[in-house]
Amino acid sequence: TIQEEFPIETIKKSAELGFGGLFVSPDYGGLSLPRHDGSVIFEALSQGCVTTASYITIHNMVNAMIDTFGTEDQRAKYCSELSTMEKLASYCLTEPGSGSDAAALVTKATTDGSKYIVNGSKAFISGAGVTDLLVVMLRTGGKGPKGVSALIIDTATPGISYGQKEKKIGWNNQPTCVVNFDDVEVPCENLLGAEGQGFNLAMHGLNGGRINIASCSLGAAQQCLEDVLHYTNDRKAFNQPLNANQHVQFKLAEMATELTTARLIVRQAAKSLDSKEPNAVALCAMCKLYATERLFKVCDDALQLHGGYGYLKSYPVQQFWRDSRVHRILEGTSEVMHMLVARDLLKHL
Repeated sequence: TIQEEFPIETIKKSAELGFGGLFVSPDYGGLSLPRHDGSVIFEALSQGCVTTASYITIHNMVNAMIDTFGTEDQRAKYCSELSTMEKLASYCLTEPGSGSDAAALVTKATTDGSKYIVNGSKAFISGAGVTDLLVVMLRTGGKGPKGVSALIIDTATPGISYGQKEKKIGWNNQPTCVVNFDDVEVPCENLLGAEGQGFNLAMHGLNGGRINIASCSLGAAQQCLEDVLHYTNDRKAFNQPLNANQHVQFKLAEMATELTTARLIVRQAAKSLDSKEPNAVALCAMCKLYATERLFKVCDDALQLHGGYGYLKSYPVQQFWRDSRVHRILEGTSEVMHMLVARDLLKHL
């Protein structure tokens, strides 16, 4: 039986290499790496396990958001513990009734003296039930993005509960479930940034997150290509190796070309975000759109070339296929990425 266990000890051990605070200031235990280097790291990690690497990207997104927008007290209190992975973090934006339309979120925080009272629910939260810290986007004002703020919430706070663990196609070694807030009291000092700034903070975090998830797709596709190269060399059909067939050779060439092209656009987007180029947001969207769509196809082609063996759980190609499918949905669907790219093009008219 394949176990679906969140590898906490393995994840925390990665902090010894600095993987808990890749983009965080060294003052708080981080490495302050450029996004380009982070992309290389997440691609390499994903060749081993896409799901574990993807969770580490989420943890780093939260840590970087606190380091970038937090007060000195918040950075000292939270970033150091997140960088050592003494504490693990989850990012809470999506709700049962708002996914792509994130600005329609309804989880609410009302002020009561020196604290906020939080009520509502968040859905599809990676690591929920296991992680120690949440960055939660919620409504403190009126409708729309300008009414959204962000709070840092300790999961030990009374009033937090969790739905059942979702049964997913992939990403199975990390728990995903609904997080419920029932009159959860959060000190006002846990406000991240200013009131009404939460939506912008969330989108800022997702720009880097999209590069990271695209990088995880790179790792999945790279490993699938390596596996299928060996398989088609070793597997015999019609008295010759599979890779002696020109159709197979052409398919392998297409897969390698897609992988190399995707890697170039992901690294370009990473560099644009590091240098704060005006088109960085569009490039982040482009890289996620292109890499997650095209590289899932690479994984699918690798499975096809494995024949019936590719459909067996004893062969790793199927896990890369299952784990990378969700990359076309989370942290901005492919459809939303199309919208962001088109919006950037049309604003120049």
